[in-house]
Amino acid sequence: MKLLKNILLLLTCSIFSLHASTSFGDFIKGKTLQEGYFSFYLDDEAGKVYLAIDKFDQAFLFQSSMPHGIGSNDIGLDRGQLGDTRLVQFERVGNKVFLRQKNTYYRANSQNVLEKKAVNEAFASSIIWGFKVETTSKDKAVVLIDYTPFLLSDIHNISDTLKRRKEGNFKIDASRSGLYKKRIKAFPKNTELEATVTYKGSGAGKYLRTVTPENSAITVNLHHSLIKLPDDNYQTRAFHPFSGFWSHSYADYASAIDQPLIKRVIPRHRLTKKNPAAKVSEAVEPIIYYLDAGVPEPVKSALLDGARWWNQAYEAIGYKDAFQVKMLPADADPMDVRYNVIQWVHRATRGWSYGSSVIDPRTGEIMKGHVTLGSLRVRQDYLIALGLTSPFDTAETDTSAMKEMALARIRQLSAHEVGHTLGIAHNFAASTNDRASVMDYPHPFITLNNGEIDLSKAYDDKIGVWDKHVIAYGYSDLTEENESNFLASTIKSAQEKGLLYVSDADARPHSGAHNTGHLWDNGKNASQELLRMLAVREKALADFGVNSIPVGTPLSEIEPVLVPIYNFHRFQVEATAKLIAGVDYSYQVREENQNVELATVDGKTQTAALNALLTTLSPDVLTLPEHIIKLIPPKAYGYYRDRESFISNTGLTFDPVSAAEASAKHTLTLLLNAGRLARLQQQSMLNTDVFSIAELFDKLIKSTIKSKPEKALKVLTQQRVNQQVVEHLLALWHQKGLVSEVRSEVFYSLTQLKRWLKENQKSRKYKAMAAQFSLLENQIEYSLGQGKLMTPKSTIKMPPGSPIGSVY
Repeated sequence: MKLLKNILLLLTCSIFSLHASTSFGDFIKGKTLQEGYFSFYLDDEAGKVYLAIDKFDQAFLFQSSMPHGIGSNDIGLDRGQLGDTRLVQFERVGNKVFLRQKNTYYRANSQNVLEKKAVNEAFASSIIWGFKVETTSKDKAVVLIDYTPFLLSDIHNISDTLKRRKEGNFKIDASRSGLYKKRIKAFPKNTELEATVTYKGSGAGKYLRTVTPENSAITVNLHHSLIKLPDDNYQTRAFHPFSGFWSHSYADYASAIDQPLIKRVIPRHRLTKKNPAAKVSEAVEPIIYYLDAGVPEPVKSALLDGARWWNQAYEAIGYKDAFQVKMLPADADPMDVRYNVIQWVHRATRGWSYGSSVIDPRTGEIMKGHVTLGSLRVRQDYLIALGLTSPFDTAETDTSAMKEMALARIRQLSAHEVGHTLGIAHNFAASTNDRASVMDYPHPFITLNNGEIDLSKAYDDKIGVWDKHVIAYGYSDLTEENESNFLASTIKSAQEKGLLYVSDADARPHSGAHNTGHLWDNGKNASQELLRMLAVREKALADFGVNSIPVGTPLSEIEPVLVPIYNFHRFQVEATAKLIAGVDYSYQVREENQNVELATVDGKTQTAALNALLTTLSPDVLTLPEHIIKLIPPKAYGYYRDRESFISNTGLTFDPVSAAEASAKHTLTLLLNAGRLARLQQQSMLNTDVFSIAELFDKLIKSTIKSKPEKALKVLTQQRVNQQVVEHLLALWHQKGLVSEVRSEVFYSLTQLKRWLKENQKSRKYKAMAAQFSLLENQIEYSLGQGKLMTPKSTIKMPPGSPIGSVY
């Protein structure tokens, strides 16, 4: 037995020695060489790719991506999705090769080598993969490694994403994974490698089950790009809070004590004039974007038009044809870093579009822009246009005006997402500046022309004045001598023009407080625009009916068209709510002799906003016209309710009262936000023109619970609103962390309301509300006494907005 073990050991050592001593020439026999930045050998028989490394300890960019996606907006793993951009280098350690990701945030921009070393050793790097040396060239200049296992690894963290989204437990199945030769190529400055990877598992969630033919196996493609670092001729440009750009930041520990540790530059493409002295010049290398050839007409032309709007901004700073949009060649790889790409991405449900970039983490230079446009967005805008106009009076109805509205939106969307890949941030105040930017989220601006719905002004058809300011700041061809003065004057010029700029965090409906930064809004005055939109909505609902759907469509499909029209004002409600306890401020920096004061929204404007919001709680607004209610049957056989449908508490039938409740809940959630109420109480103490929380609660209760009861179905609508008011006040009472001054007013209002409800249960005026008043009184008493709710609070919610769900 011992002899057998020794023989086996000798045989193993011999085989290992034979493999280890295999010459480079013998090893590459039968393998196909592709030369490029990192050359490689393809072994078709074994299904492997061997990377030839001749650049050790030399940094390069490693970009992972996902060329073939899963197809679910909710899971978020889309076709063309970019992963992380990493600064890496290969390092050889004996018979191993490490791929080390360098830490680019913590650095020392210094000529002192030891100073740099101190920072590098203070913060961790990450070895993201280890390879075994397969063979070495005779002169030791080239090392071959088997890159295949890394290429077949879960670099995109798909398993973790599925688990986090509760879509199942999956891991890679090597037996069903392999190279994807069509997209494995090498070029002088980049090497592109791709694999087909299958994940096997169990417990597939509801979203995954809808997009996979076999929900225990998910097959996608994963891509690796190995990219040569650009030369050192790129000039970074300083970030300014009012520039309109995103910030690319890092910590420079070589900074002088009196200088900021955190350095901020803007991300941007490299762009310089051929003739810097000329007023108008072509670019040395124009910025070229390529549109996915899989986009159908007329959407294709609309996307091309919208993306090309940006050239207007480059022309304004003296460039000729510096920004171009072309069709992606049929044989081109969209993930190839050499192409800026606009991809048309399909999902099972409508969802967000976005613009991502491959950015050099050292400098902020954009190497590749990659736009993802959700293909179902255009259908949602067309649906809204149909619901607004109800045009189908004949079987041959011309809907060209509605299609044009949808195409106008897709032009704007194309420009918006391309803007992100140019380095530009959102500007959610642009709608108050006469549509000053495509980087806003635009709500269709629908008007009444002689009492009829007019779609012609729904969306803008050009780049905005703010967008030209941003491009001027980021892309003007400047010398080091005049850059600082030019950038300062550009900022000053934009501010003197009255251009407003409010970006993401400041514009969110629940956490934000800015009075002009809103999503999906219109108009200079949010509350006035809300009332105007309600008038448009009223007209659309009056006309709504069988003519809202084409001939031959099941009548039950009127409901999906109704949803966005009934909730047409939902985002303007968000904008109006932010006027209450609202604040006006800008992204200013300190200047000499500067008098800066944070301004609050004046009391008159806040009162008008409150009155407008209370209008949205009126049964007259919330109760659907009877002709619509009588028209919508349960879903036709073969059709199904989904999240785009109104929630129904009446079984299979359409439930107009619950639709009203969901809308009321939307308004009350925004109005009675804890942070907003805390700000309001402070503002009312500093400014007697601003109403207090007590006055807000009093006015809310008087306009809902204490208002004269309505008739017919409006009675039920009013009862649902009443219930929502009490639930929201009780939710505030039970909310942890609610500030004491708000809590005390909530307590007082609830106790006073409880007493009033008891006193008015037998009143003839409120006869229709007697039963509910009794319930509400007991809910308040129990909740205040027991510290918990007597009955579960309503979980009802509105169907998703535009494009879907919460903001991306």
